[in-house]
Amino acid sequence: MSWGTEQQGYEQGYGYGYGQPGYGQQPDPAGYGEQQYVYPYPQQYGDAGQYADHGQYTDHGQPYATDTAPLPVVEPEPEPEQAPVPEPEREATAPPAEAKRPARDRYFDTLRAVALVRVVAYHTFGWPWAGMLFPSMGIMFALAGTLMAKSLERPAVTVIRSRVRRLLPPFWFWGFFVVVAMMVHDWMPGWQIVFWVVPLGDPPGNAWGEQAWEVLWYLRTYLWFVLLSPVLLRVFRLAPVPVLLLSLTPIVVFHFVWEPADDRFGTALTDLATFLFCWMLGFAHRDGVLRKLKPGPVAAGSLAALAYGAWYAFTHQAETGSYDLDDIPLAQAFFSAGFVTLLMYAKEHFAIDFALLTRFRRLDRVVTIFNARAVTLYLWHEVALVLAVPLIDQFWNVPAFETYLPLESQWFMFGIGWILIVGFILLCGWVEDVAAKKKPRLLP
Repeated sequence: MSWGTEQQGYEQGYGYGYGQPGYGQQPDPAGYGEQQYVYPYPQQYGDAGQYADHGQYTDHGQPYATDTAPLPVVEPEPEPEQAPVPEPEREATAPPAEAKRPARDRYFDTLRAVALVRVVAYHTFGWPWAGMLFPSMGIMFALAGTLMAKSLERPAVTVIRSRVRRLLPPFWFWGFFVVVAMMVHDWMPGWQIVFWVVPLGDPPGNAWGEQAWEVLWYLRTYLWFVLLSPVLLRVFRLAPVPVLLLSLTPIVVFHFVWEPADDRFGTALTDLATFLFCWMLGFAHRDGVLRKLKPGPVAAGSLAALAYGAWYAFTHQAETGSYDLDDIPLAQAFFSAGFVTLLMYAKEHFAIDFALLTRFRRLDRVVTIFNARAVTLYLWHEVALVLAVPLIDQFWNVPAFETYLPLESQWFMFGIGWILIVGFILLCGWVEDVAAKKKPRLLP
């Protein structure tokens, strides 16, 4: 997930996050309200007369010396309501609202929020067609690639350090509870526990905690993409379109020529190859490559990739027992490539920004929270679903609940799961603030 990630988000977000300093009006660093007003000379105010220079007054246009002539009796002139401020000073003391920071891209924020909801739904219901309806993983890798390309406008070492810092503390906090729970249930780790410190490979665990830690493949793949991005971006910029198309080559080679071993290293290679195109597509969006492409070839290529991915999944069900894209890397790679390309190109071609979302304040608030707590939501959602089962079992002991609540329905479990997810966001989301060197907040 881009989380945090990237979600995160996100210091290297598409701008600056809602609810953070800089969104809306800012404090007045110049001490507005304490400035001294200067009356520039000469200056005219409406129908009032003109003040002359050099210590002289005028009488019907004829000057006379103030040291010899008596002062004429004149009607008092109306004072101006407020003296005009000279132009340079007016610019320096402009109201803070005029200097707004750029807003976040609500189109991308909405895609990430929907992707997270789809992930939770998939892990609740197990729908094999969910990946074809909305390939969440491909979308999140593409969004993370866009953010990474933007961030790499700064020194690569600084960017990588920042991304790793934002990712690892939430992972450590979550991992502490999962590891302790597995050890209580008769699991003793070996040297592989180092992958619970830096997840460059799949962390070990026992079957009792598998449902909780099986989601870590995304964090492992994301971390490798972050580390490789300085090189990948440099290669991409040598020949953007050819390199983007060739990024599908590794998964084709792994599937038809040489299949990596089914171990920690081989699985990591396969996942990197599966979503390499989506990550590079994020580079293409950030560098404006998609904007330069013509709609016809983009649509044709994307639909062809979608068709091939779906065809391969449906015609090779015997190998995995399902057409679920998560079980068929080649189909996942091509279907995600076609789907995400259409989403990213549509944004550029039609200038989609979802700015109207801000009119629906509650929905916009939910999207904001989902993006600012993306790592927390992703890590804890499986734990929430696991805990929902024994919690619902206790409901059967209450006659009213047994009679009136649909305790056997998966939709009821889905709802209880989201209640627990919200609880984890409130209890654990502050870790993302600490990781980002921000003041901990209950909600962003």
